[in-house]
Amino acid sequence: MWCLFGRTGPSGFSAASTAEEVTEGIDGTGLTAIVTGASSGIGAETCRVLALRGVHVVMAVRNLSTGSGVKAAIMKEIRTAKIDVMELDLSLMASVRKFVENFNKLNLPLNILINNAGIALVPFMLSRDGIELHFATNYLGHFLLTNLLLENMRITARESGIEGRIVIVSSVAYEATYHEGIRFDKINEKSGYYSFLAYGQSKLANILHARELSNHLKEQEIKVTVNSLHPGVITTNILRHRRFWNGIVIAVSKFVMNVMKNVQQGAATTCYLALHPQVQGVSGRYFVDCNEAKVKYHAADTNLAKKLWDLSMGLIS
Repeated sequence: MWCLFGRTGPSGFSAASTAEEVTEGIDGTGLTAIVTGASSGIGAETCRVLALRGVHVVMAVRNLSTGSGVKAAIMKEIRTAKIDVMELDLSLMASVRKFVENFNKLNLPLNILINNAGIALVPFMLSRDGIELHFATNYLGHFLLTNLLLENMRITARESGIEGRIVIVSSVAYEATYHEGIRFDKINEKSGYYSFLAYGQSKLANILHARELSNHLKEQEIKVTVNSLHPGVITTNILRHRRFWNGIVIAVSKFVMNVMKNVQQGAATTCYLALHPQVQGVSGRYFVDCNEAKVKYHAADTNLAKKLWDLSMGLIS
């Protein structure tokens, strides 16, 4: 794996490519994007690069103060940047609905939705809606957000003639989930809970969401694509709930930087899927290092995807 780090795939890009490199020469002027988890890590870098390419970026963040600081830093570097900062707590369905309500008041079109925010290895706890926190934050909040914004994206695509794009940040951790894939009857149970498997379950759900949503969009002939991705192994604050493991990851990264990605590289696949013409019309796929990759195990289960869709529609209703 180490020796393959810089090897390019069919797209012409590799694990070593940065978000700036994969979007070089692309003009995003006139496009509007929402990026969740935009106040740190690859979310912040995604916002910076999209703004650099002329995209009007709406930063969806839990902490408005932190988000405003990131906006200020981007504006200092890119004087022409168009950026709004809005509050969003994906673990709370009421917050998701409020965010969409406030976004609609801006009367902006929506071309790109990047579901990036996430938490990892959290001790067992339920959201205020009674949903296990990984599942609520990483998956269900994004499912609801996408559902509520889809009509705007449909109209925008139709009126502009420009394909809409939904980008869902998953993780290779989807392979390490519970043996049944999704614990449909036990998602919110503490018994049998393991934080690593719960994280993997939520990331599997992200991929299944992208696959099933893509089918719905194609059936309805809506000109919006949706793809999922693994950003790579990156030292960010996603492990803030597990200081011990976060420390180990950071320490190890110092010795294997040819395997670990920096934030600029970690945001590359997200920005590639959001803007690059190579993926025009491509939907329902999974990408690693800006190249399509095959999914394994439960992620390839069509029936599981449909069952998860039905469960999710019930939960958000």
